[in-house]
Amino acid sequence: MDTPATRKPDSRTEPQPPGEPAPRPSGARANQRALQAAVRQLIVDRGLEAGSPLPTESELMRQLQVSRHPLREAMKALEAVGIVDIRHGHGTYVGSVPFSALEAGLSFRSALSVRGDHADIHNLLEVREVLETGLAGRVLGAYDLLDFAALDAAVSGMEREAERGRHAPAHDWAFHEALYRPLDNALVLDLLQVFWKVFHTLDADLPRAADTAAVTARRHRQILEALRAKDETALHEAVSEHFRGIRSRLRSAHAR
Repeated sequence: MDTPATRKPDSRTEPQPPGEPAPRPSGARANQRALQAAVRQLIVDRGLEAGSPLPTESELMRQLQVSRHPLREAMKALEAVGIVDIRHGHGTYVGSVPFSALEAGLSFRSALSVRGDHADIHNLLEVREVLETGLAGRVLGAYDLLDFAALDAAVSGMEREAERGRHAPAHDWAFHEALYRPLDNALVLDLLQVFWKVFHTLDADLPRAADTAAVTARRHRQILEALRAKDETALHEAVSEHFRGIRSRLRSAHAR
């Protein structure tokens, strides 16, 4: 009878290359997903908020009936998406769940889309347009809270840069931030910033006419003037015109 030392390797099994970890069994992956879900559920069940401390590692091991290594793997995975914040030497806290992972994913897909069929970036633009157009009425409803000085300063900055033939992304975002901050909805503002950052990242890959910066500044001025006049119809049209300009640049890029 063959002993373990003399038994020949099964020819059906591929040898593991030296220095490479063995593939994780699919059951282990499922266990990890379940463990991460259990930690998320614990946070929800206890009503913990961003910044609240989680139970200690020993307590979590006991409550979740899991050993230290898989628990640490789960916490690292949850930290990567912002659900927990591991502060070495201080403990683990509920994270603020930033949109950095969403932004990175959308930026990557959109960059591929610009160099491909443009489908993903067109879809992203549609989501952004639906959101901003749909918020127009709410922005007017918060008229008394709008900082018109900040809005005007942002547009004026765009206009000054356009006279020099330059784009002004900092002024552009300052305008959108001042426009939507009075809605007091941090989620909306964070989502809009993600969308804006993605398009800003791709801006250099889209065709620009000699007057693109001036046209962009003028469209923001039209939005501001419609706001001042409390004209919801004109505001919707100004926002739509802004997005028509972006779609035109995308069509030009696709035609190249």
